[in-house]
Amino acid sequence: MTADADARLLSDAFVFGIPLVFNLDQVGRYVHEGVGANPAAPFNSFSHARTLAGPADTFVSVNNDTVYSLAQIDVSGGAVLLELPDTAGRYYVMQFIDAWTNNFAYVGHRATGTAAQRYLLVPPGWSGSAPADATVITAPTTIFTIVGRWACGGEWDLPAVHALQDATRLTRLDEGASLRGLPEVGADIPPALLFLEKLRLWSQALPPAASDRPQLESFAPLGVTAAGESPYASFSPARASEWGAALDASRAALLEDLRRGGAPIVNGWLLTYHAFDYNVDFFEIGAIDSPLYTSVAPERKYRLRAESALAGLWGNHAYEAAYAPVYVDGDGEQLRGEHTYALTFAPTPPANAFWSLTMYSMPDYFLVDNAIDRYSIGSSTEGLQYGEDGSLRIVISATEPADPAARANWLPAPDGPFRPLLRMYEPDPAVVDGTYVIPAITRLD
Repeated sequence: MTADADARLLSDAFVFGIPLVFNLDQVGRYVHEGVGANPAAPFNSFSHARTLAGPADTFVSVNNDTVYSLAQIDVSGGAVLLELPDTAGRYYVMQFIDAWTNNFAYVGHRATGTAAQRYLLVPPGWSGSAPADATVITAPTTIFTIVGRWACGGEWDLPAVHALQDATRLTRLDEGASLRGLPEVGADIPPALLFLEKLRLWSQALPPAASDRPQLESFAPLGVTAAGESPYASFSPARASEWGAALDASRAALLEDLRRGGAPIVNGWLLTYHAFDYNVDFFEIGAIDSPLYTSVAPERKYRLRAESALAGLWGNHAYEAAYAPVYVDGDGEQLRGEHTYALTFAPTPPANAFWSLTMYSMPDYFLVDNAIDRYSIGSSTEGLQYGEDGSLRIVISATEPADPAARANWLPAPDGPFRPLLRMYEPDPAVVDGTYVIPAITRLD
């Protein structure tokens, strides 16, 4: 291949493979290191955060509305039993995400109710017998993630959430069976080519959907489908650097696409309600197989999946939670902490569970440290000042407002550029069909 052809194919391979690689890198973090408030936990066990997320939780677009319970599951050694307690109507969701970031099942308030439940989690092709009181969930890949989110009203509500977490259990049916885990990357791989080696190893251990395999095979000239010894260990420094530069350029282009936004834009808000609609293959319990959530154009699928992984890994489908980020004010100017802004909801967002507006830094999309430890504001925030007509005026700035009413409704921002994200949990259909219009953010100074 020519250098230009190499670069084009490498770019396509990055777009195709970054969801798998980025996702499994995060899986490894949770298993071996933990992330912020979530301690490390081995496969097939829950890592329970005991507090709401804060700036120490350096995970892309982490929410501050719910307390997380995360589990990295490996069913290569057989089925795993999941037991969930009765939450007495409290909102929660257990979201199941395969290695390629497909949301393939949901359990919880919207999908299955809040009574006590039992599920048997099994690998692809499983043909065993499940306990009579357990519903089978078949995973598309032997390694997958469960992201549990428990609604929490604040510090006062944490003991009740902790009790629910402690009653949530995972049990391997065959404790003696060995787990394959994730193949390890050799120490002799040039750093610039680690992405390709991870894609090679992990795509073979955790194959994609049948509909995606021709695309994976198209990268055979890059060595991605090679079995056995890595083809990258013998690359010259110059060739490794050239290929690495092409991969870096593809990442930069994806990030720029995120900034420009491929979703519909209304009043500056990116209506990313269909950011996770690329799954057209796997629909277990709670996952909705409807044209409304599966109609992404085939030529757009892989780029959408890559962008969603980088900007909102483990995000929900819009039927569970609708997401709308915003980078600019009503005049199209980048939001920056040195200015003061107002966002007036009249009415507030229609969500059947609850809604929130969370502040994130750029370009990492992490929560922002601030003097009052407020990282989000929304329907569960205590002490907000509403207008007589029920409207809510949120003030956004890096500097704390002097006016008491503005201070009560203040969402702190960083000094530089920022990106808020509006979440609507169990949104009303008016959100997804566009009937509800999110107002623009107005600069006040």
